[in-house]
Amino acid sequence: MPETRELLIVGSGPAGLTAAIYAARANLNPLVVEGLGAGGQLMLTTDVENFPGFPDGILGPELMAKFREQAERFGAEFVTADVDRVDLVRPPFRAWVGEREIIAESVVISTGATARLLGLASERRLLGHGVSTCATCDGFFFREMPIAVIGGGDSALEEALFLTKFAASVTVVHRREELRASKIMQERAFANPKISFRWNSAVEEMLGDTKVEALRLRDTVTDDLFDLTVSGIFVAIGHTPNTSLFMNQLDLDENGYIRTGPSSTSTSVQGVFAAGDVQDHVFRQAITAAGTGCMAAIEAERWLEDQRHAAFPA
Repeated sequence: MPETRELLIVGSGPAGLTAAIYAARANLNPLVVEGLGAGGQLMLTTDVENFPGFPDGILGPELMAKFREQAERFGAEFVTADVDRVDLVRPPFRAWVGEREIIAESVVISTGATARLLGLASERRLLGHGVSTCATCDGFFFREMPIAVIGGGDSALEEALFLTKFAASVTVVHRREELRASKIMQERAFANPKISFRWNSAVEEMLGDTKVEALRLRDTVTDDLFDLTVSGIFVAIGHTPNTSLFMNQLDLDENGYIRTGPSSTSTSVQGVFAAGDVQDHVFRQAITAAGTGCMAAIEAERWLEDQRHAAFPA
């Protein structure tokens, strides 16, 4: 038999877990389907030094464990599995997790976005040990060190420009001999004395046993190999929002992110809310994701109250 919930939360990064804390405190008895990759991108982060309340920093997985513990303390329930299918056409909404069917009066989607990686074994091994996908998160750790940024779009140049605040030098590594980035971003990068470019260069391997020591590049024209000595590598080739589950059910933008209302987490379907990186392609920070998770829970609570008031007017 299907089970009925007032609120279903899909995803368990900072957005989903904050939504769970607020919803549980509001006695909405939320069910969090946290996914097999529970905890979001912070589970791949070693030190988090910019989350308020932790002056000495905290490990990403430890921070997510504290979020989850707090949500559980207030009564949120968790399912460690992926949602296989949803029906969000109209309330009550339905979700299927294996053989389990869940009927929900409202839904918060917080499935996040996945940073695109190059797919190298060495990249995965050194992720969080000199390899990063977020300059804002990790740039501080590379003061006066040589850094490489992989990519050629606006995101890569934005990361490179930000990293010049900390790094001794920043080398932008690009497969081609011209950038995809906008002209204004190119002009800023070319004008910055700390930024240099390695054109027609493909990444073959990231070198280092326990931390990044160098980047092995292959010249796409001559096929020659070259080792670039760096202490940090920032992969900036874009993000993919985790929204395949919601295609043809919610309004998505041209890049696949869920569209939400202005100053709101409301989606194109009343009673369905979206929080965190699944709808935010600008900031992509744990603290902003947590903020929108709070917003989503409060908006869901108010929406449910309005529905009850409409059904049973005083």
